[in-house]
Amino acid sequence: MSSQEGGAGSLRGRAKARTVSGPARLGRRTKLLTSHLKGGDIAVVDHENLDRVSAEDLVAVGVKAVLNCKPSTSGTYPNMGPQLLVDGGVHLVDMEDDGLFDLLRNGERIVVRGGEVLRGEEVIARGSVLEPDRVREQTDQRRREIGEALERFAQNTIEHMLEERELLAGAVELPRFRTEFRDRPVLIVVRGVDHARDLRALRPYIRDQRPVLLGVDGGADAIREAGFKVDMIVGDMDSAAEATLRCGAELILHAYADGRAPGRERLDELDLTYSEVPAPGTSQDVAMLLAAEKGASLIVSVGSQANLVEFLDKNRQGASSTFLTRLRIGEILVDAKGVSRLYRPQPGVAPLLVVVMTGVLTLLAIILATPGLHDVAELLWLKVQELLGIGQ
Repeated sequence: MSSQEGGAGSLRGRAKARTVSGPARLGRRTKLLTSHLKGGDIAVVDHENLDRVSAEDLVAVGVKAVLNCKPSTSGTYPNMGPQLLVDGGVHLVDMEDDGLFDLLRNGERIVVRGGEVLRGEEVIARGSVLEPDRVREQTDQRRREIGEALERFAQNTIEHMLEERELLAGAVELPRFRTEFRDRPVLIVVRGVDHARDLRALRPYIRDQRPVLLGVDGGADAIREAGFKVDMIVGDMDSAAEATLRCGAELILHAYADGRAPGRERLDELDLTYSEVPAPGTSQDVAMLLAAEKGASLIVSVGSQANLVEFLDKNRQGASSTFLTRLRIGEILVDAKGVSRLYRPQPGVAPLLVVVMTGVLTLLAIILATPGLHDVAELLWLKVQELLGIGQ
């Protein structure tokens, strides 16, 4: 093939490459970055094995492209994040390294052409485009290999059962809380799968039952965003907004068995009052178990893993701990989706007032439009005045 033909082929290949442009937004922690993204941004992340929740957040924000400085899928299990991104029309590129975090400033405009990242006319980095067909094929292949992931999950569950037997057996000492749990329903919100949608569906339940509203780290932000008042926040306090931490909720800092508490320094800097609960497991586990130990009549979980696929999709050791916690308190634990499907909301006061006022206005309209009823209305009004002692 001649050099001219080769050049033409190269141009055709370049023409086929998808090109997007926009401001680069950088964040090594995807869940924190998404709160700062806007439609049209190009997200630069450092997220190995993109999970479902992160992908849904990125698609919902409306990013044009995601440049991942770690493998979007490592091949260990069929994580759904990459497929959700490409199905949502997001241009997904796995970069060769994390050099973009040193090369780019937050908000700097860049162009992504295929797997190339350009600043002006200069190519500053290259990566591999994850095409939709390729992503779907890889996802299907990993689903066939899910048996290995199940085996690892089972082994991890056994390890947690041995390491966390005191927590699961209720042997961990809990302080006295300001929040009252005994014989009350509790709604525990975790920033997870469909948490915002489930909270909207639970509005009638929250209005009628008035449960204790407990947020796990960033889940407390979700409660406030939905328009509700947070009663308690449990967690490392790393992802909850400062305004949420200062909203008046009771703060319970999750400390680990060795005494480490990542959020202690932040709470001390903010001069906030808090209690510590040293315990193994995740903050979500601690929230569920302390509600159960303090006498909650029912625990409704929002955003927590509800099935085995979601536990595997989370792909971290703590997922096994959460799985065991659900078994421990299973008789009083209900997933939000189950509550929203089964709960029948009670009629509120406002609809009844609307019906009464509509009836009164209709009656007045009929009286005014019928001259023969004027005398009857006047007589009724005199009787009302007599009964109420008006004009005497």
